[in-house]
Amino acid sequence: MDQFAATATADHLWRPYTQMLTAPPPLRARATQGCTITLEDGRRLTDGIASWWTACHGYNHPHIRDAVSDQLARMPHVMFGGLTHEPAERLAGRLAALLPSDLDHVFLAESGSVAVEVAMKMAAQYWLNQGVRTRRRFMAFQGGYHGDTFATMAVCDPEEGMHALYKGLLADQLIAPLPSDPSSAAAFDDLLARHARTLAGILVEPLVQGAGGMLFHDPSMLRHLRRAADAHGLPLIFDEIFTGFGRTGTMFACEAAGVVPDIVTLSKALTGGTMALSAAIARTHIFEAFLSDDPARALMHGPTYMANPLACAAANASLDLFEAEPRLAQIASIGAQMARGLQPCRGLRGVRDVRVMGAVGVVELDRIHDLNALNAAFVARGVWVRPFRNIVYLTPAFTITEGELAQLTEAVVDVLARASGEQLTSELIPVRRVKL
Repeated sequence: MDQFAATATADHLWRPYTQMLTAPPPLRARATQGCTITLEDGRRLTDGIASWWTACHGYNHPHIRDAVSDQLARMPHVMFGGLTHEPAERLAGRLAALLPSDLDHVFLAESGSVAVEVAMKMAAQYWLNQGVRTRRRFMAFQGGYHGDTFATMAVCDPEEGMHALYKGLLADQLIAPLPSDPSSAAAFDDLLARHARTLAGILVEPLVQGAGGMLFHDPSMLRHLRRAADAHGLPLIFDEIFTGFGRTGTMFACEAAGVVPDIVTLSKALTGGTMALSAAIARTHIFEAFLSDDPARALMHGPTYMANPLACAAANASLDLFEAEPRLAQIASIGAQMARGLQPCRGLRGVRDVRVMGAVGVVELDRIHDLNALNAAFVARGVWVRPFRNIVYLTPAFTITEGELAQLTEAVVDVLARASGEQLTSELIPVRRVKL
C-alpha cells in the first residue's frame, strides 16, 4: 500500500481516547518482536508498557505463536452454546488450579469490561436467585477504573475518571474512599453499614488502581475489605485485569494479601498479549446459587466469541511459559532495577512521587503541560511510553533485558529533566529517525 492509500485508509479509523480534530497522526507500526515495536519508517522503539501491559512475555513469543498457529489449522472458532472444546476446558482447569481456595468456576468472555460486567451480573443474580430484590447497587472506590461499557463506567471514579461526561446516564452506584488508614477505615465501615442492605457486592482493583492514576495501596486494606464484606454477607469482587499474572510481584494480587475474593476478573496478560480473552471466575457458593430446576436462574450471558479456541490456545501457551520460565524472579529484578533507575526523578521539579511495585514503575507529576509533546520526546529517545493525566509509567514485558529497561528508565529521567527545566512544547522536540 502506498503512502497516499495508507493515509486515506487511516482517515476512516476512529481512534481510542483521541480528539480526532486536533490529535497528531498516530505512528504506523509494521512489526513487533520481543520488546521492540518497528515502525513503518524503520524506527525501532523499545516498548515500556507492553501494549497496555498485555504482552507480558514480549511480542511474538514463538511458543504462543506456534500454539495459535496449530489451533488455527484445526479449529479457529466454534460457538460455545451447546458445544465445548479442549482448549477452553484445559484453560479453565488450569486457572482454577492457580487461583486460591475454591475459585473454580470460569466464565470466558472477550474483553476486560465484559468480564467485569459478568462479575457484576453474577453478584446481582446471586441475590435475585435467593429471592432478594433490594440489592441493586455496588460499592466501588474513588480512583478506580473498571472499563468503558455503561455498567463498568458506573463503578469507575465519577469525578477523576474519563466517564464524568455520562453522569445522569449511568446507574447510581456507591463510590467510597479506600479505607487506607484508621480514620478512613472507620468512615468506610460506617458507610457500608448504612448501605449494606442495598448492595449486591463490593468491587475493587487489588493493590494497584491502574487507569485511575497507578495508585498503590497496602495489602492490609484488602484484608479490611474482606472482613467488612463477610460481616455483611456481601460478595467481594477483585478486578485483576491489570494486576493478574504477575504484574504486582505475585501471580495474582490477592495472594499478597492472603485474601480470597468471591469473584475475580482476568484479562490483559491472560493470552500474553496475543488474542482478546477475559474471564470472570467465581467461588463455589456463588456458582451454586445458579443451580436449579428453573432455567431462569441460569446466568443469562453469552458473548458470541466467548471461549474462542484461538484465544484459549494462546492463554494455555502463556501459562506454559509461567510454569517453565522464571517470570516471578524476572519481575522482582525488573522492580529492583526500575526503583534504581527512576530514583533520580525524585529530585526533579514538578515530581510529586516515584513508586514501584512488582513490574510497575510510576513517576507522578504535579501536572503534564503537553501530553503530545511528552509522547514525541519519548519517541525521539527511541522508546514507547504513553503518559496519561499526570502519570508517566512503565509496565514492561517480563522478558525485557537489563539494557532495554535501562534505556527506558534513562529516557524517563532525561525527558522529565528537560521538562522540569522548560515547559515542553512540540516545537522543542527534535524527531530522531533511526535507519535499520
